[in-house]
Amino acid sequence: MDTGHISSGTRFGRQTSDADDLDVLRLIRSRRVGPTTFHRLLAEHGNVRQALLALPDLAAAAGVKDYRPCPEGVAAAELAAGRKAGARLIRFDSPDYPQALREIDDAPPVLWLRGSPEWLSRKPVAVIGARNASSLGLRMTRAMASGLGEAGFTVVAGLARGVDTAAHNAALPTGTVAVMAGGVNVIYPPENAVLAAQIAEKGALISEQPPGTEPAARHFPTRNRIISGLSRAVVVIEAAHRSGSLITARNALDQGRDVMAVPGHPMDARAAGCNMLIRDGAVLVRNAGDVVEAMTVANDLTSSTASESRDNIANDPPAPTTSPGPRGPQPDTRIPAADRGGPVQLEARILSRLSPSPTDENDLIRDLGIPAASAAAAILSLELQGRLTRLAGGRLALS
Repeated sequence: MDTGHISSGTRFGRQTSDADDLDVLRLIRSRRVGPTTFHRLLAEHGNVRQALLALPDLAAAAGVKDYRPCPEGVAAAELAAGRKAGARLIRFDSPDYPQALREIDDAPPVLWLRGSPEWLSRKPVAVIGARNASSLGLRMTRAMASGLGEAGFTVVAGLARGVDTAAHNAALPTGTVAVMAGGVNVIYPPENAVLAAQIAEKGALISEQPPGTEPAARHFPTRNRIISGLSRAVVVIEAAHRSGSLITARNALDQGRDVMAVPGHPMDARAAGCNMLIRDGAVLVRNAGDVVEAMTVANDLTSSTASESRDNIANDPPAPTTSPGPRGPQPDTRIPAADRGGPVQLEARILSRLSPSPTDENDLIRDLGIPAASAAAAILSLELQGRLTRLAGGRLALS
């Protein structure tokens, strides 16, 4: 089923010559424009400049008065702040932008980077877990991260206390990537300032936020979808029943990544999340060797399935042809009768199916029973009106 998501070829392939850094920053920093809306506007209008020109009219059609895109001066100030921080802007249409991250539905249009972009595509695997990790959990993390590095993988984490810090430290000799919740020059927690400097020299620090941005609670879930989107697999070591690590694991599943977990004692609350992931189908791993083996098996299965699909397509007989029927007036069956009252009625139907709790956009479109393009236009209008909010993982909620 067509879900309305834009393929990477459409989303990233047509923009290189037209966009410059200022235009891209102006569009993504404009009010009520997030990554998914950015890519949809780009697909509908052909390039960033045309999307910027169309944005006020789109907002007016959605009932938002006096809408103005992000001023050029604000985008220029962000570029200047990045240069001052020693950071580099990687746009979505840059060859340095990691291909794996391109494939997720809400890929960040820009990344600020300190370090080398090569690490973003050098077999990245996320190693994440509890901030208040146990001594055993930290030992497991160090062994896991160093083992993966020695096997040729780049360890990805979020520079948080506990498991993330241990993973970065252990992987420094072989290369590691830290995904920041705030600006790429705002180190959080502060005690990791030296570690962050070492990562910038031996790996990469990245963030989708403007340089100088202080990390806020809302930034961490969106940061987590970059950790998983960048990685081939996500390994969880010690995670409570409700934790940010489980959000990252859920994102990984939504993005089609492998999820693996280290089991823990049933009486240890810090192991509850890992044990739950394993119960629900995550791969149980005990060391880096288990991770490498699981990824090898998964890659072999993917290659085999792709080969079988190609063979089936090649061997399928041609579809039978049928003669056309009478050419009399036919009803438009593409749009359900309930939606032929126009966009206002469609927007009302969308709002009636949403709540403050997140709803998967694909499920919503399926429930509405309408073409994805029709739903996308109505959702964009509601987003510009501020009546719904896009969340990580392709989910929607009432504002």
